[in-house]
Amino acid sequence: MLAYGSSADQVDEVVHMEKSTILEALVRFCDAVETLYTRDYLRRPTPRDLQRLLQKAEIRGFPGMIGNIDCMHWQWKNCPIAWQGDYGNRKGQKSIILEAVDGFDTWVWHAFFGVVGSQNDLNVLGQSPVFNDVLSGEAPNVTYEINHTVYQNGYYLADGIYPRWTTFVKSIPHPRSHKQKLFATYQEGYRKDVERCFGILQARWAIIRGAARLFDEEVLRSIMMTCIILHNMIVEDEYDYLADEVYEADPMNTPLTRIYEKPMGPNGEPVQHEPLV
Repeated sequence: MLAYGSSADQVDEVVHMEKSTILEALVRFCDAVETLYTRDYLRRPTPRDLQRLLQKAEIRGFPGMIGNIDCMHWQWKNCPIAWQGDYGNRKGQKSIILEAVDGFDTWVWHAFFGVVGSQNDLNVLGQSPVFNDVLSGEAPNVTYEINHTVYQNGYYLADGIYPRWTTFVKSIPHPRSHKQKLFATYQEGYRKDVERCFGILQARWAIIRGAARLFDEEVLRSIMMTCIILHNMIVEDEYDYLADEVYEADPMNTPLTRIYEKPMGPNGEPVQHEPLV
């Protein structure tokens, strides 16, 4: 059902189980995958993971970039009638939104699912925990230099709807000079990694490519998280991180990016930041 998007009625003859039993087995399987593997396959990037992400971004010409952020709608065919006003999107369909952050290898580092489909990416961002580490002062200190200016925070590539924050780097809407056109081309090209991730997810797990037929929002959330965890397992198993990758020449010619887990004080102890209000 996860891989081919089949309904319980289509597989009951194959597995010799009743429809209700098949659905219960699906829910239990998703709960088990979440319980066992969320810690390893939906974790925050470790210092080693961040170093690899930053080195790849450096080669691509975006020092300090730690991923791409975007949202995807999952159509909800059997949305309860009482909720259809909230979950109706701009296309007239009922859907639930997934916010995801991925890297160059399409590994999903952050997944936030369950926002009603009538909202857009900006509204989802206001409810998402993606920047909780930044607000609590626990985010790793990413140091990089561009045009002789040193910056201390990583950023994501995003599309035009996201706000003008230092944690987002967006394209230039109407580039005029050659430099602006070159930057817009690179930014829009590498931001497609998250779109590619959504495409791979839907290709591997047809259950999220088609319209959801279940009624419980929590079950749909469990199914989505299970598909993402299994996707990350496949990425870990199949992606060759040691293989040489060929990118275009770095247009910014920046120095090597460095990553530190915590800024250190004069006594060799991590500096404690006050939470932002």
